[in-house]
Amino acid sequence: MHQKLESLFGWLYPLLRKIGLGDTVASYSSLLVNMIQMIVLAYLIYMLFRLVLVTFMAVIAKKTRTNFDDLLVSNKTAKYISYLIPFLFIYKSVPVILENYVYWEAFFGKVVGIYIVVLTLWIIRSILKSIRDYMKEKPKYSDKPIDSFIQVIMIMLWIFGIGIIISKIFDISTNALLGTLGAVSAFVILIFRDTILGFVASVQVALNDMVRIGDWITFDKFGADGDVIEINLATVKVRNFDNTTTTIPTYSLISDSFRNWRGMLDSDGRRIKRSILIKSKSIRFLNDDELYKLKRIQLISNYIDQRQQEVSEYNQLHSIDKSLLVNGRNLTNFGLFRKYITGYLEQHPGINKDMILLCRQLQPTPHGMPLEIYAFSKDQRFEQYEYIMADIFDHILAAVPYFDLEIFELATDTKSEI
Repeated sequence: MHQKLESLFGWLYPLLRKIGLGDTVASYSSLLVNMIQMIVLAYLIYMLFRLVLVTFMAVIAKKTRTNFDDLLVSNKTAKYISYLIPFLFIYKSVPVILENYVYWEAFFGKVVGIYIVVLTLWIIRSILKSIRDYMKEKPKYSDKPIDSFIQVIMIMLWIFGIGIIISKIFDISTNALLGTLGAVSAFVILIFRDTILGFVASVQVALNDMVRIGDWITFDKFGADGDVIEINLATVKVRNFDNTTTTIPTYSLISDSFRNWRGMLDSDGRRIKRSILIKSKSIRFLNDDELYKLKRIQLISNYIDQRQQEVSEYNQLHSIDKSLLVNGRNLTNFGLFRKYITGYLEQHPGINKDMILLCRQLQPTPHGMPLEIYAFSKDQRFEQYEYIMADIFDHILAAVPYFDLEIFELATDTKSEI
């Protein structure tokens, strides 16, 4: 290679000397012509390889089934390679052309060498970006933090590339450079603290499957409530339901507490857990006339007949004095209301009957008796879930007066409202 370059650029100087030009004039004239010749040849090499590589890659991308080569084209990998080849030619030509100009040979050799290192890293970056985009299109990897791993690889390559650049600029051997980096490792760790933390966090997040792209997470500390759209080395981006974007440090996912709703979305139902407050003084025993009226409610008609018979048999067996309702066993409006709600939920088309379904009392409060609905909707989607829950509680609130019960509400000053 060296001999071919010498024959390519060494022909002019002897010719100029033969025709009688002085050494200085012949040397500088030869240098100028050789520089122009090298630039022209480098440009022709660039145009040739750009035409061949870009065209060839485009043709291959159209004929193959895989989308990876299309991504290489869109990320301009072939174009960057076509830049690299002529600079390799220049890098080899500079020592031959500037053989008698030691200072300029060293200077231009370093500049071209640095550009080649940077361009090589850029080519690798475009290939890694193509791999990232290709893997994101695969359902198997679409929810994995691929960006984090690509960034880690690029950081390592850039550190390696910067080391080569420094060694070229200052003519430092690789061993001496590594020794210097070891001496200042504490300073390097301080500079790249967030990057190191993000790398460790992203590895743990991936291994433990804590968060995937597309997961709905709630992170109160950062005000995030929405879908994960990107997981990087340093940050996790969440698109909130109000269409704002929250950026969370990756290492916060392992250092702080957050809620991931993926398990709920992958399950057979979404939990409904909400209560209403019934005034305690409205809860009472029911007499036969009131029970007769409540039998008109179809969901509990058979239940009332069955319970009435059981209560009557028990009271007769134990000779209970029924002049007072408090004696013996009795039915209450609150108990029948709970049974009615349970029957209503069992017939509701939006409730999953294969999961827990409860209508229960909670601990009494100063504001009344909490009556809680604990069930699971069939549809986990936010809009449908809210619709189902609202539909249930609309019915419950409207049904309360039929059982002669009252909902607790804070007293208001009607005079101030007028």
